[in-house]
Amino acid sequence: MISSKNIEVRYAETDQMGVVYHANYFVWMELGRTQLIEDLGFNYADMEKEGIISPVIDIQASYKRSVRYGEKAFIKTWIAQYDGLRVTYEYEIYNGSGELAVTGISKHVCVKKESFRPISIKRVYPDWHEAYLNAMQPSSES
Repeated sequence: MISSKNIEVRYAETDQMGVVYHANYFVWMELGRTQLIEDLGFNYADMEKEGIISPVIDIQASYKRSVRYGEKAFIKTWIAQYDGLRVTYEYEIYNGSGELAVTGISKHVCVKKESFRPISIKRVYPDWHEAYLNAMQPSSES
């Protein structure tokens, strides 16, 4: 399963040259990840109400082309790896011309908010576990 999300590039997201500032791509990855989770029928807010959070343990971006103010960016997000505890999401962000502008990955683990001790998604959230297994794509990391 590959989720998609359109983003209208806002002026505040750009630098003096009208190009999206590099750190904003991480925010867009979060939007893509949230969209994927919603597409699977879940949301972070429900998990957080139960005292579980999902911090980023690694994040990377490779910049290929610019995205500029006034364009509509397009984000594709999918689950590349999942082992019942950790999940790796991969992203592709396209500029207004449909050219691949950024590729990225983020790795996450679910933890108890009060202790930051990892939990087993497989055990605590069996519905999420099954949905992630069914949605997982082969990784482009090799």
